[in-house]
Amino acid sequence: MMWTTGKKKDSRGDINGRARQGFLCNCSTNLKLLLTALLVICILVNLLQYLHPRILNFYPDYLHYCISHASSSPPPPPPSMLPAEIVVEPGIIRRAFRTYGWAAYNYIIIGAYRGGPSTFAVVGLSSKTLHLHSNASYICQWLPSNSTSSSTPIFSQDQAKIFPDWKLGLIYSVVVVNCTFSHPVNADNSGGKLLLHAFTSGGGDLNLNLTDTIEALEELPGGVDFSVFTSEPKYEYFYCGSPLFGNLSPQRVREWIAYHVRLFGTKSHFVLYDAGGVHPEVLEVLRPWMELGYFTIHNIRGEERFAGHYHNQFLVLNDCLHRYKFATQWMFFFDVDEFIYVPPNSTLKSVLHSLLRYTQFTMEQLPMSDQICSSNDLNATYRKWGFEKLVYRDVKRQLRRTRDRKYAVQPRGVRANGIHLSEHVNGKSTDLEDQLKYFHYHGTVAERQEPCRILTNSTELTVKSNLYVLDDRMVKAGDAVKRFERKTIGDRLLKTQQ
Repeated sequence: MMWTTGKKKDSRGDINGRARQGFLCNCSTNLKLLLTALLVICILVNLLQYLHPRILNFYPDYLHYCISHASSSPPPPPPSMLPAEIVVEPGIIRRAFRTYGWAAYNYIIIGAYRGGPSTFAVVGLSSKTLHLHSNASYICQWLPSNSTSSSTPIFSQDQAKIFPDWKLGLIYSVVVVNCTFSHPVNADNSGGKLLLHAFTSGGGDLNLNLTDTIEALEELPGGVDFSVFTSEPKYEYFYCGSPLFGNLSPQRVREWIAYHVRLFGTKSHFVLYDAGGVHPEVLEVLRPWMELGYFTIHNIRGEERFAGHYHNQFLVLNDCLHRYKFATQWMFFFDVDEFIYVPPNSTLKSVLHSLLRYTQFTMEQLPMSDQICSSNDLNATYRKWGFEKLVYRDVKRQLRRTRDRKYAVQPRGVRANGIHLSEHVNGKSTDLEDQLKYFHYHGTVAERQEPCRILTNSTELTVKSNLYVLDDRMVKAGDAVKRFERKTIGDRLLKTQQ
């Protein structure tokens, strides 16, 4: 009995030993194959460095992408692991800048949108320093949902990077990447993903050409309505707002909304970007109009983490342009302390109908005082709206800032846009003189107290070396705007505070 038991144990031990031996042999074989493959790849990579530049000139970024993804060899050591200094030759010492953590991101995406069956626009921020000191580049790739490992990669044929903010950002600048493929992608509406490959091109250090692959957009099966690219837009007029921040006055926002909803009409829509300014009181003013479908709010409060130009104003305007490009005939860009003015003998519809041959038009600014009012309103200032009582125009500032215009575009012909105009339009632009203007009540939307600080009955006066003249053209619209508000949303906002 004891002998039988011992024999069974020996049998089991023999089986386990043979299993371990076989496992080690298999691992050794796989390891040899892996090391051989790595050696071959490393040899090829090194040989490519010595080829004539013309051979590699067909697409260096694409070649870098293929090599970096085909090779499983480890990347070069980060700068923090490099020697602090190297003697290149006697008398010359190359110092290393060893980094830790993250100073700035390669790319921060806010949105990616179709520009047509074969084109896309990716909107985001990128390190300003990276683009100032290197030739960072981008390429798009379409990955169909039904692709296999043997499928041919679909890369964009043409890609352009646009800096609509002229690299004015602090740490980050806006980069709009327009990608065009040689043929329509996802034409069968089976779905897929748009990948953006962002090459740092060394960032000034040719030994560190890193690539980030970003999933920019996903289209679900049946999720694309291709008819929007050729059909009539849903809206006639569309408003894209700059980021709202600070302790805004609900009353001033209320006035601006009622005035422009009446001006733009029922086939219009407004998009506001909340960077901290849509506090509960402002939201109460917006809510009645949101319920009627006039307003959409994008909460972008997280943008404050990324130091761009003026709360990333260029970023949100370009996001709005590309997100709603096919939703409207005309798209307007101005601020919530600015009021579009149409002369009495015209209508917005008639003016814009005469401009259909233009892709863009700009409007002249009429800068108004934020504290001078008529003494005739002494006992009625609390009942009057801001644009009714601030009736003195700053002549000096108007002459000095004649180019501070705001504008509107037919968005299907625009690739990127700015604050005062777009420099990337397909088509003609024009400056309007007397057809449309805009009154600018600078600073009033962030003023929570009564704005009238100076009362006068003069037609002109000088304050702090600036000449102001009486300009009461906006006053005439006051009663009509108030009646429109009551007729549209009732008395819900009558108790709105400053």
